[in-house]
Amino acid sequence: MNDVNPHLINFYSWLKRGLRISIEMRYHEPLFYRHRSRFNELLRSSKHETKEAASLFYYLNRTAYNGLCRFNQSGEFNVPFGRYSTINYRDSFADYKQLFAGWEFSTAGFDRLKLKSKDFVYADPPYDVEFTQYSKGGFSWEDQIRTAELLAQHDGPVILSNQATPRIVRLYRDLGYKLIKLDAPRRISCTGDRTHAKEVLAVRNLD
Repeated sequence: MNDVNPHLINFYSWLKRGLRISIEMRYHEPLFYRHRSRFNELLRSSKHETKEAASLFYYLNRTAYNGLCRFNQSGEFNVPFGRYSTINYRDSFADYKQLFAGWEFSTAGFDRLKLKSKDFVYADPPYDVEFTQYSKGGFSWEDQIRTAELLAQHDGPVILSNQATPRIVRLYRDLGYKLIKLDAPRRISCTGDRTHAKEVLAVRNLD
């Protein structure tokens, strides 16, 4: 599994080790901002691959506004405190150790991944919407094009998902993908809007 967000990959890497979280976790606004400051402090000091960073990332993701994961241009997590009636936190992920024992996790640009010719690829780039600051540097329209073009050259089966904006549909169709459109539920939103989104699955080399 590969993702451009190193903090997500760090969290999964610690799940593979059977992560047990020891930081305080409560739905409490002052605690949230203390933990957010500490997380950003770890990022500035190059301690983003630690167990503490993985634990804080989990807490922040559960507690922040609408489940967003957003970073500013300096690479700092900047999502505000969320508004929920209740939050359930988990402090032990020991059962994931066996589940992920055979998995490999990486964070790199897609063009640097070493794929075998018949590998099955499922790619889920950030939606083609205004919000693209899922990681430091964002994800531009040029990145959308590059990802779609690289996958179009892959010999193995490919599924590529995205929001069905007119330019995404046109891009995928022009590259020879078979398109499947569907209404997808939204669990995460910067506005709180939970209306189903028009999504497209672009498919190649699947019989």
